[in-house]
Amino acid sequence: MSLIPEAPADPAEVGVLAILAGLSGMGPRRLRLLLAHLDPIDAFHALADPGGLPSDLADFYSLDLRRGWAVAVRSCNLEQVATNCAELGLRAAAFGSAQYPRLLLADPVPPAVMFWRGELQCLAERRVGIVGTRNPTRSGVATAGTLAQELAEAGIAVVSGLARGIDGAAHRGALSARGPVIAVVGNGPDKAYPASHRDLWQQVCDHGLLITEWPPGVPPDSYRFPMRNRILAALSEVVVVVESRERGGSLSTVREASLRGIPVMAVPGSLHTRASAGTNQLLCDGAPPVTCTEDVLVALGLHSQRRSDLAQDPRPAVGQMEAAILDRCRIRPQTLDDLCRGLAITVSTAALAVARLERDGWVAETGGWFEVLGAWAGTPSAEAGEGAEHDIADAGCPEHSGPEAIPYGT
Repeated sequence: MSLIPEAPADPAEVGVLAILAGLSGMGPRRLRLLLAHLDPIDAFHALADPGGLPSDLADFYSLDLRRGWAVAVRSCNLEQVATNCAELGLRAAAFGSAQYPRLLLADPVPPAVMFWRGELQCLAERRVGIVGTRNPTRSGVATAGTLAQELAEAGIAVVSGLARGIDGAAHRGALSARGPVIAVVGNGPDKAYPASHRDLWQQVCDHGLLITEWPPGVPPDSYRFPMRNRILAALSEVVVVVESRERGGSLSTVREASLRGIPVMAVPGSLHTRASAGTNQLLCDGAPPVTCTEDVLVALGLHSQRRSDLAQDPRPAVGQMEAAILDRCRIRPQTLDDLCRGLAITVSTAALAVARLERDGWVAETGGWFEVLGAWAGTPSAEAGEGAEHDIADAGCPEHSGPEAIPYGT
């Protein structure tokens, strides 16, 4: 994806967009229509008079709405709102403008305006959404944190909703790896919700991206979170559900992802906890399982991030001769005579090399035959012989411990 332009913020325009998006009755569709016909400053001045809109545009809004908006706009102190937004480090972009997130341009229900704090460039990274219940098990918290940390270490931006439980664990995991993190929130960007996440909000703003369609001052009303979930899904390439109850709120994100053709994966959970009932049902419905970070990387179409056993193994690294011997022993068990003939080496050279391998735990001798211990993931050397089939084993995946949709407004 090409880089996202970051032009200097115009405080007046950010303030105007904050006022317009906060008007009572000004839902995403109405605001998007307004800004499709007028730039934000012109729209602001037009709304100050109930008859200020062009006639072809005014017909889309009732007179009562226009009167209410006129009162609200005339009572606003634009300069003060712009100053408050600037002090917050807030930026904003209307639908279709150069800085508007391109990932949302083709969305079925695109936000009219997006507000953000932090680095919009995080959206240019590969992105995985991690969502789940607000009441997770300890195992679920550990899994979300570890998964997010490992994805961040692989350069993947972790997208979540900054809610209690799984969301917070995912953000903390990504931040612990100093990786890109994206938080999509369901209220204004000025006040942390929940309050216990105040420090976490600030960390996301300082080291990642906090983004929302709601301007400062908008409270976390319950109906805003399903709306938030459509944005979270749209900004993700893959959505992973760590834990969810049968009717958990995270399943709203699953529905939004499915509507947009975004793959959904689920972490298998215990049959004895309600926190996994929703995720286990997703698996029954055909969602691919997430048993390790590698599963998610494969879903992203990235090359395997597994390293060879030789690179991971705590046993001492082997030299060139030992590697050649391991190649041959991996095809089939070898005797010293087999090694001498196949590698054209002396008995003493073979014996010393095998002794080192046996001492370091790479091979074991049984009745004069030497066999490889554990997986050998290195590429067999040319000495192993052309045409031989090599069953190169992959490294195992690390184990981890442990309402109906509502209308989007008018």
